[in-house]
Amino acid sequence: MPNIKPISDLRNYNEVLRDVEAGSPVFLTKNGRGKYAILDMEDYEKTQATIRLMNEIAKGRCSGETEKLYTPEEMRAHFRAKANGK
Repeated sequence: MPNIKPISDLRNYNEVLRDVEAGSPVFLTKNGRGKYAILDMEDYEKTQATIRLMNEIAKGRCSGETEKLYTPEEMRAHFRAKANGK
């Protein structure tokens, strides 16, 4: 179940931060609406890594749509040649 607290609880921020754990962020509300999320640093880093990965995948897909596509055999030959230092 999500951990939701009003932003006014930040007056006692130690208690709010104690509730933040990996995989269990604390969501803060302002005037009854979601406003902020406090995450564990590990979760934040995972999220950033996922965003970077998704951006690279999107770039690859875009270049595949605009440039020549290689068959699996061509890719294997390319990486074998690279591994053999050619």
